[in-house]
Amino acid sequence: MENKKEDFDMLVTGKEILQDAHKNGYAVGAFNINNMEIIQAIIDAAEETRSPVILQASQGGIKYAGIDYISKLAKVAAEKATVPVAIHLDHGTDFDQVMLCIRNGFTSVMVDGSRFPLEENIELTKKVVEIAHAVGVSVEAELGKIGGTEDHIKVDEKDATMTDPDEALRFAKETDVDYLAIAVGTAHGVYKGKPELDFDRIKTIKKMTNMPLVLHGSSGVSYDDIEKAVSLGINKINIDTDVRMAFADAIKEFIKENPDEIDPRNILKPARANMSKIVAEKMRVFGSAGRA
Repeated sequence: MENKKEDFDMLVTGKEILQDAHKNGYAVGAFNINNMEIIQAIIDAAEETRSPVILQASQGGIKYAGIDYISKLAKVAAEKATVPVAIHLDHGTDFDQVMLCIRNGFTSVMVDGSRFPLEENIELTKKVVEIAHAVGVSVEAELGKIGGTEDHIKVDEKDATMTDPDEALRFAKETDVDYLAIAVGTAHGVYKGKPELDFDRIKTIKKMTNMPLVLHGSSGVSYDDIEKAVSLGINKINIDTDVRMAFADAIKEFIKENPDEIDPRNILKPARANMSKIVAEKMRVFGSAGRA
């Protein structure tokens, strides 16, 4: 993406970022944000690698920090950045929550109707797409059920279902959604075993829909599997757990070595640096480095 700070506003839609990834065969990381340090770490990594990036807030993250804090912190980050940045709602299960994020300047939203039967998911997604597109906001939806736990969303392994390619084609055509999250063997949260991705399913859905595809639950998936998934058509990759672990590991190590430290700036600084290191590593694996 040939964007220059003096010519373009770096706050862009998710569609602008992901259409380029779809066209040129790479993926962009969508990293969950909860506070200032996490946002700074992500933007620092994006600047270092010259990568477009998606800052995404879950409903839990918004509840924790507040919509005003989250949206304004993300907007400031985008305004100061020299790489394209989208602000995205992750797993918007509530229609009012999706509308709230649109009103507060998010440039991309996810409406998650995966808990509903196909017909209801289509109707909900169509409703959100109609409103969001009217004000220039991109939309992600989910088809199939991705297992695991993320904030308040929990899907038992027995209830997780793979995305059906025929349903994906129908869903894409009837909803006009901009990008589609598919269930292909990943899970939210920390993995208990090795995830087994259904690469044939990714390839088939990509060929049938010809649109940007999203991989949720990607923390803990091997880089070899990530790179293969990207080569088959994944264009947006959600990362949360690995960033949380980088944060926690750095805090624990710092406190162990500096038990008397009370300055939150000194405590959080190594955590920010460790998160940035992990995010930059992901960006290089995803193939988005050097695309901004």
